[in-house]
Amino acid sequence: MTRIKVCGVTLPDDAARVAAAGADFIGFNFWPKSKRYVTPERAPMLSGVARSAGTAKHVGVFVDPEVDEVLAITALIDLDIIQLHGDEDPDLVKRISLAVYRPVWKAIPVASRRDIEHLDVWPVEAILLDAPTPGRGGAGAKFDWALAREARQRYPKLDIVLAGGLNPGNVATAIQTVEPWAVDVASGVEAGPGIKDAAKLEAFFSAARGAR
Repeated sequence: MTRIKVCGVTLPDDAARVAAAGADFIGFNFWPKSKRYVTPERAPMLSGVARSAGTAKHVGVFVDPEVDEVLAITALIDLDIIQLHGDEDPDLVKRISLAVYRPVWKAIPVASRRDIEHLDVWPVEAILLDAPTPGRGGAGAKFDWALAREARQRYPKLDIVLAGGLNPGNVATAIQTVEPWAVDVASGVEAGPGIKDAAKLEAFFSAARGAR
């Protein structure tokens, strides 16, 4: 069964709505350049609201962080998973994982078949495949799902998270095409950056669940 992650949550009402809808994962973005940036001081409040409304695991999204930065934020907010969305190398990924004692996901921008080679070198629990964008995801851009399906088939032991341009209208087809371990949506369920749309969320969950 394909899991659902809603990323880029910035508002308490949205945190509650996403968790109550039964999301498997809820993402908080700690990259200051993101349109969906959440300050470390505000994140515990959002996390608390989400935890009171559902059982979603909380994912902290970072871009090229220092180990100390991740440690400082995990001291403030009880994150379940660390998602690295920058140009981190396997060594840094391993050091972060060992430092915070939490599972790590690594985001890989996919533009060609070359980008899905050697995915098994990453010391992570999941690989998130996304479209390459300057904003490190969340732009509503889609990539070739055939490459994601190929990655899933080439690395059957890896949990593949599909991101990039997903929305209520295409998530069912994406799941049927790729058969990913999880799907990740941000802009596809928004009224504006960081502001989720209740109707789009409901439609996304309905379509994703119908396909899995």
